[in-house]
Amino acid sequence: MKILVLNSGSSSLKYQLIDAETEEVVAKGLAECVGVAQRQGRIIQETKRDGKVVFDAEMDCHDEAMTRVFALLTDPSKGVVQRVEEIVAIGHRVVHGGEKFVQPTLITDEVLAGVEKMSQLAPLHNPPNLDGIRACLRLMPGIPQVAVFDTAFHATIPDYAYMYALPYDYYTAFGVRRYGFHGTSHQYVTGIALEMLAKDGIEREASRIVTTHLGNGCSMAAVKGGRVVDTSMGLTPVEGLVMGTRSGDLDPAILVYLARRLEASVSDIDRIINKESGLQGLSGLSSDMRDVEEAAAKGHARSELALAVFCYRIRKYVGAYAAAMGGLDAIVFTAGIGENSPVVRERVCRGLGFLGVELDAKKNETERGHAVNLATPASRVRVLLIPTNEERMIARETMRVIAGLSAPAPRVTEP
Repeated sequence: MKILVLNSGSSSLKYQLIDAETEEVVAKGLAECVGVAQRQGRIIQETKRDGKVVFDAEMDCHDEAMTRVFALLTDPSKGVVQRVEEIVAIGHRVVHGGEKFVQPTLITDEVLAGVEKMSQLAPLHNPPNLDGIRACLRLMPGIPQVAVFDTAFHATIPDYAYMYALPYDYYTAFGVRRYGFHGTSHQYVTGIALEMLAKDGIEREASRIVTTHLGNGCSMAAVKGGRVVDTSMGLTPVEGLVMGTRSGDLDPAILVYLARRLEASVSDIDRIINKESGLQGLSGLSSDMRDVEEAAAKGHARSELALAVFCYRIRKYVGAYAAAMGGLDAIVFTAGIGENSPVVRERVCRGLGFLGVELDAKKNETERGHAVNLATPASRVRVLLIPTNEERMIARETMRVIAGLSAPAPRVTEP
């Protein structure tokens, strides 16, 4: 039995075929430059048998990209699936489920309509997610398909943490509230962190964990008793931490001020905060933390500033979330930067001694690629490096739905 996991982006289609019993990745790949007329489309696929292979492929849309991926997976010579029936389900990453979809959900026409409605809150993400779903429904109509929502793990946040102090009608009429994202990543690493804490005698219900997903997009979550009680991203993925090109937290009046000074449109402001800010905007050099760290080490002042702001914002959130939960048992670092940057981990943990955080410098420099506690034996707070695996989490949730372990119908929460 195999699960096909899909993540459809605006011009890409990521996929993994995962053995449902062993969780082994049978094949994984990326179709890129989908619908980009100026660039040559290609599919990069990796299997244990053939290694990494690149196929040039013109793909005008996600339907065409999925058609080509499906043909590759089932090709008699290059494929890894002899019969389509080996694929028992397809799990789709869907970015925004709003308040309607708060658990993984079996896809029906009603669900498709609901996800399309949520596109108002995620216009850059939900439409390509839907394109991938529709392509699979056409190609594999008899196979159950499940939507796994980025926002779902954060559905337990209480109202006093998710509400903005705006006119209440904006919440009831337009759904303006904090939702949070990167949910599958936060859920995956939380599960492993809870297992690690249990070995130290800290039970799930008593646990207080801060998870930090640090990549090109960055977010944090306060997880108390295994349930999210706060998260840094809000209505959209712009709020919270400094990111590759996103600003993170801002005085909202700055946007009004800039619109007036620059005579900027709404689209201009949206571009500035999403694509021209963050590490890129501060450093003036790169949105990639590796470039920023390297330049900062060589004395590039703006890169040093970008690094300092990035780490300070994370450290400030750790303190706030420790206060919100009444204490702290573990900080989790995950995703590209969180897993691979000793510099960022050290700077974040520096100054958190008052909470009981004591980082082992040697472990921090040398450990990588597996779940490990980077704290000293004397540290009251564990500093956990846990590689994330969103595709595995989506596969698990998909299996859970089709096995009937969770209700397939969405839970509807009316404001």
